[in-house]
Amino acid sequence: MGEGMKKYIKIMRIDHWIKQLFIIPGFICALYLGKFAFSTSIIIRLLFGLLATSFIASANYVINEYLDMEFDKYHPIKKKRALVQEKVNGKIIWMMWFFLGLCGLLLGYFGLGRNFFFMEVLLLIMGILYNVKPFRAKELFLIDVLSESVNNAIRFLLGWFILPIHIIIPISVVLGYWMGGAFLMAIKRYAEYRMIDDKKKASLYRKSFQYYNEKLLLTSAFFYSMCSIFFIGIFLIKYRIELILVIPFVVGLFCYYFYISFEKDSAVQRPEKLYKEKGLMIYCIFLVILFAVLMNVRIPWLDIFNR
Repeated sequence: MGEGMKKYIKIMRIDHWIKQLFIIPGFICALYLGKFAFSTSIIIRLLFGLLATSFIASANYVINEYLDMEFDKYHPIKKKRALVQEKVNGKIIWMMWFFLGLCGLLLGYFGLGRNFFFMEVLLLIMGILYNVKPFRAKELFLIDVLSESVNNAIRFLLGWFILPIHIIIPISVVLGYWMGGAFLMAIKRYAEYRMIDDKKKASLYRKSFQYYNEKLLLTSAFFYSMCSIFFIGIFLIKYRIELILVIPFVVGLFCYYFYISFEKDSAVQRPEKLYKEKGLMIYCIFLVILFAVLMNVRIPWLDIFNR
């Protein structure tokens, strides 16, 4: 493969496909509430969903890097991206966007059905609204975080619709997932702002930074985390009272993530690299085990919270 093509392949950010794991909680939720029997066909549907969503995500990444290359040169790390340093053919970029988007939509429609397909279309539309003029939601105060993090809620819905489920999805968990994503994005903005350490330069990189400061970013992150825990708490208590014991540890997860944002060149700026944070990964594994145990253990005295 020639050097020229490598830069086009690189901007697909295949290493970011790990983010599609955010689909799995929605999938597990549908599996549990829909009372589906675990089977090979269900695993195949999950793999189809992950692959289809990865194609849509890559389509969004392609236009993101292309339309941001004039701004990325002001970022200490992103200025090293191939599109910032080398000339590219805009026609090839848009052809890649079309092809990747089409692959994702076709896989979704023929592999998983209309509801999943509609969510894929929405994810693709959000990529346009976030990156393309005259919308460029990423440049708008507060809207930048909320519009990017809504992809979290869409991924949850994608996970839900991987299965042929006919139950109405609980809105509380969707809102909780959205607000959780908003917390992650606000903390990411905070870490970027601290790293650049120059408001003027930060504003050249991301226009919304001209309205932000560290206090405002931290305050907004705190607000999003509280909203997320509130909505997720409603969902957990409504469907299984034992899961109330998970909530303090979910709070701990938010605090842990917030803590590592203070590190120099923190991994929260690049969520696809978070697997390298061993402490965070161990904590997440513990949380998953705790959740699994409480899903299968009856604790009668917790019924006092239902009275």
